[in-house]
Amino acid sequence: MKENTFAIIEIGSNNTKTHIYENEKNIYDTTTTIEFKKNYSTNKKIDEKDINKLCIEIEKASKYTDKIYVYGCSIFRNISEKELQEIDEYLYKKYNLKISVVSQEEEAALTAYGCYSNTDYNGNICVFIGGGGSTELLIINNRKIIEKKYLDFGVVDITKKFPSLKEDVPTCTLDEVRTYINSLIGEINTKCDVIILAGGDHLYWYNNARYGLNENTLYKSENQKYMIDIETSDKYDENAYITSLDRIRANSDNPLWFDGSRAMKAITNVISHKIKTKYVIPTKINMEDGLKNKLINQK
Repeated sequence: MKENTFAIIEIGSNNTKTHIYENEKNIYDTTTTIEFKKNYSTNKKIDEKDINKLCIEIEKASKYTDKIYVYGCSIFRNISEKELQEIDEYLYKKYNLKISVVSQEEEAALTAYGCYSNTDYNGNICVFIGGGGSTELLIINNRKIIEKKYLDFGVVDITKKFPSLKEDVPTCTLDEVRTYINSLIGEINTKCDVIILAGGDHLYWYNNARYGLNENTLYKSENQKYMIDIETSDKYDENAYITSLDRIRANSDNPLWFDGSRAMKAITNVISHKIKTKYVIPTKINMEDGLKNKLINQK
């Protein structure tokens, strides 16, 4: 095991992300769909099969390093202390690890920091952080957070309300889904020309759907290379509800990931219009980007 190597495993409601760093360089980056929230809502407890899937990801990381940090997001904030303790005892006995549960506020702040810490833009930017069980909005100006909005729903909740979103072609329309989402959000007073899509691999959708992206001409950022105008974004969102999802799945190495993809497109669409967005910047930025800097600075 190399001394300067460590792993971060971020467990979301729907996707678990593993990143491994060696001398601060990312040498391993993968997302695995583990439907913690969906199965929890059915079984009223964390599914043992999902814990076993998590163990597989831990074992993959352990081949690179024994410094593994595991963080639990939305769904782990909602389970009982007793259930969390039982899971921790199991993981500690098996791997000498425990899950650090991150609050919604901490998750949002860490993710947002990964977006704005090196962003030079004169104006309001909305950092959208979408997940399986929660949605956060942080409005940034001059690299400072000026407004926050926390929403207690995510793609799992929307897909549960409209289950045909997972089908090849849904029976519901984008307008129906947008109307429902709009009723959950309420007003957002501050307007932003730019929205950064974070909290997951938003580029994964565009790449596998074969939707074109333009170069980000608003500012230079290594992890924010692409953008689209709102008119093009609307066309892509509308197309997502009439095109074959099975065709897009066939292009990918994680077909299950797309179960929540249409719900995510509808959520980002509604919020983009509420804040009068002109430009959409899809990224892979998530909480791990902030955690990485935090862990590196602690050394």
